[in-house]
Order: sequence, then structure tokens, then C-alpha cells
Amino acid sequence: MEETAVEIDYGDDGLVPVVAQDAENGDVLMLAYADEEAVERTRETGYAHYHSRSRDETWKKGGTSGHTQKVREVRVDCDADSLLYVVEQEVGACHTGHRSCFYRTLDGENVGEKVFSPEDVY
Repeated sequence: MEETAVEIDYGDDGLVPVVAQDAENGDVLMLAYADEEAVERTRETGYAHYHSRSRDETWKKGGTSGHTQKVREVRVDCDADSLLYVVEQEVGACHTGHRSCFYRTLDGENVGEKVFSPEDVY
């Protein structure tokens, strides 16, 4: 059976949500957004690229911190309106110093591991 490339639905704003998942243990690391350029750069380089809504620009994860995400696989959901980057995370994904951006519960309990000092990196 021949495979056909999936056409991604970038939505009215030109962005698609992207979940980054740790390839080693399955942890959800972060949620970000990508435009077509960011997805193409990810495919071309093998490293995660996203679109910053606040800065309105494409950026490489780890470009400042060195905490890159090597992409093993990009998956598309059933509606083609969100992506999953399965990644090898270098150090931490979160700018707060935690391994994952999902490091606390709704009640504020810290359940995540802090792996670097943001003051030393940024």
C-alpha cells in the first residue's frame, strides 16, 4: 500500500499545536506552536523548531540554552490539526529549569524535576 503525505491543518492563524514527548520515557515535555516554516525546518534539520506567538518568529528549541530537542519522529493526529514531536531532550525543556513544563499540579504542588538553573542559562 502506497503512503501519502498528510496535509497539516494550520488553522486560521497559520499555527498548529505541537506536543513534545520524551522518546526515552514518554513524558510530555511541553506544548508549543509551529507554522509551516517551523515544521519544514524541523524536518530539514532533525531538531525541533517552533513559532513564538509573542515574538512572531520561528525559533529552534535550545537556540539560547543549548537544551535542544533531537526529533526522532513527527506524528500527526487523526484530524491533522496537531502534531507530536517524539524527541531526545537535552537537559530540560522548560525555561523555569524543569525537565518538563508540566512540573506542577493544579493545586500548585511541584511534582517535577528541576535540572538546571535558569539564571545560569539565560
